[in-house]
Amino acid sequence: MSTANGNPGRRRILKASLALVGAPAVIGTARAQSSVTWKVQSHWPKASGSYKDSLEVLAIELEKRTGGRFKLQMFGAGELAKGGEIYNIVRRGVVEMGTISPAYILGEAQCMGLAYGVPGTLREPWEMEHLMKNLGIEALGNQELEPKGVVLKAEKIYPTELVVKNPIKSMDDFKALKLRSAGTMLDYLAGAGASPTMVQGPELYQALSTGVVDGAHWGAAIGALSMKLWEVAKYHMKPALGMSADAFIMNKAALDKLPPDLRLHLTALLEERFFRRSAEYSHKEALALTKGRETMGVQVMQFPAPVMAKFSEASKAILAKELAKGDLAAKGGAALTGLMKDLGYA
Repeated sequence: MSTANGNPGRRRILKASLALVGAPAVIGTARAQSSVTWKVQSHWPKASGSYKDSLEVLAIELEKRTGGRFKLQMFGAGELAKGGEIYNIVRRGVVEMGTISPAYILGEAQCMGLAYGVPGTLREPWEMEHLMKNLGIEALGNQELEPKGVVLKAEKIYPTELVVKNPIKSMDDFKALKLRSAGTMLDYLAGAGASPTMVQGPELYQALSTGVVDGAHWGAAIGALSMKLWEVAKYHMKPALGMSADAFIMNKAALDKLPPDLRLHLTALLEERFFRRSAEYSHKEALALTKGRETMGVQVMQFPAPVMAKFSEASKAILAKELAKGDLAAKGGAALTGLMKDLGYA
């Protein structure tokens, strides 16, 4: 009886078969050994709803999808850096990733004001989602950020709504207010007559409770609930000041260095989470506002007509200023104004 050892042809076939069988195991072992842990500095305090529902969920899902090979080590607001400092530590590679508001980096790319959201323009979250992802604002921003070593991906769209300690019934009431704000919202509130100032997230509750400011925005209802702002500011103002985006930023060199499969998992998950989180956020906004009204004594009020008229003037001035920042801003602004015309807003 012949055997493989005695038959050169069969011996070659056996070796080839063993090689084919063994190849995936070798590749799988090599890939399994290629594991990564990224440090992520959040601009959200750990008490914030977005820290728990955005960043923590992203970390859990990424680790699950990669079989534990890609983990995120997360830091709450101010642990390593805060506000605009997060951009710098991501750019330098001190941490591989961060969360940020585009309002903190308006000087880094012409379209960051458009990414943050021009107040008084769009009215629904889906409109801003469409502008960011489909009409090119995110891509235009990255044309300037990537050469600097940073890649930005929108995290969610949310409404920005003001909470105040005393009711606003007149223009005089509004003009007397000191308000916590950020980015172009500072210009919007100032243009309507208030006195806005910047306060970092971890310091916001104290600023409200001690009277440093009379009102603030940290997102809208979810932010007011999770940051306990309604404990000291019971009046929740409508309509929304505007639609805004939060964002993930990544060190480009660290992103490029990832094994291809891990890079694909991360980028695909960020895209998926953007739409899922934005929709979820709209739902939770409604739930949060209902809870505030029914269990915490929150009162929902409308801005007086004279204040709304001033807001409209301020919005036009801010939009003109954004469009004048350069060719990329003009291109992004054309996308925004075109969308507003399509929606009947302009």
